[in-house]
Amino acid sequence: MKYYDFLDKAPKIDGLVVIEGTDSVLAQRALDALLDRLMPLDMRALNLEVIDGPATDDLARTVADSVAAMPFLAERRVVAVRGCERLRAQPRRDLWAVAEAVPAGNTLVLEDLFPPNKKTKPEPFGVLAGRKALRIDTTVTPDTRERYVHETLERLGAKAEPRAIAAMAESDADLGAIGNDLEKLALTGTKITLADLERESLAIEDPKAWHYAGALVEGRAADALAIAFELFANDPRGAAVPLVSALATELGLIWELARPNGGDLPGRHKWRERILLPIARRIGERRARYGYTAAVRGFEAVVTGQIDDPRGMIELLTADIASKVTAPARRTAAS
Repeated sequence: MKYYDFLDKAPKIDGLVVIEGTDSVLAQRALDALLDRLMPLDMRALNLEVIDGPATDDLARTVADSVAAMPFLAERRVVAVRGCERLRAQPRRDLWAVAEAVPAGNTLVLEDLFPPNKKTKPEPFGVLAGRKALRIDTTVTPDTRERYVHETLERLGAKAEPRAIAAMAESDADLGAIGNDLEKLALTGTKITLADLERESLAIEDPKAWHYAGALVEGRAADALAIAFELFANDPRGAAVPLVSALATELGLIWELARPNGGDLPGRHKWRERILLPIARRIGERRARYGYTAAVRGFEAVVTGQIDDPRGMIELLTADIASKVTAPARRTAAS
């Protein structure tokens, strides 16, 4: 069932739900919509557990114990496992064994972002489940993009000319990039034109590189590397340039915001302050400067051909930034 069909038709939700497809924005919205239907907010603290699959030791046992627990003053308990598409074969098999035995009355949600008909071994959870699960497909189509654009414009209180809406709907950009573009362009207070979109759109700058940089500065190094590896799979030699360029730009903005007097971002980046300012305050000026300098050196090394292994360089740079910049600052005995 397509994501918007799930919203419009509100099908029955039983013991097993698989969120599949390819778009992380719709996957998050699908999970939010599921939770809204399954339990009120005041019941979630004791009856909802959201688990990062790849980051959890003994995942199958953890999920089995959680989904077997009795609801507390609620009709059901919900367990959601995210990032299943990044699990290795054996943990996937073990988790599927748990999914086939969900106790009546509780619900297990598996986020497994593979295309619904993808042929892989082991098989995606949606394929394994078939009709035994509610399957929500987050794959993006032109119709999906168009509806998402209209929803986002309404949320922002903005308007766009039909040609701009059609361009976004027919593009290959993911919904995260489209949402970023609309948030930025809506700040002008005028109707968004096709010329505005062509001039400012992140979609023409490779949105996945920006998602990599965003994930890394937010402290999600594993997600950042997964995005980088996807880009390298499609372009082994050329992927490093947009990746390190986006990272240097992002860290440069954070460094500016982290300055003692609270730097001011240039106009085309002003819309990013709401997202980056809390990160800048957490990281601080010294670490932000270090990260920016490291990213710039990496960019120079790539474009001048000083390195023979661009993917290896990105892995090392990502690890360096994660450990020295975005990790929580260590407290000394004196502090």
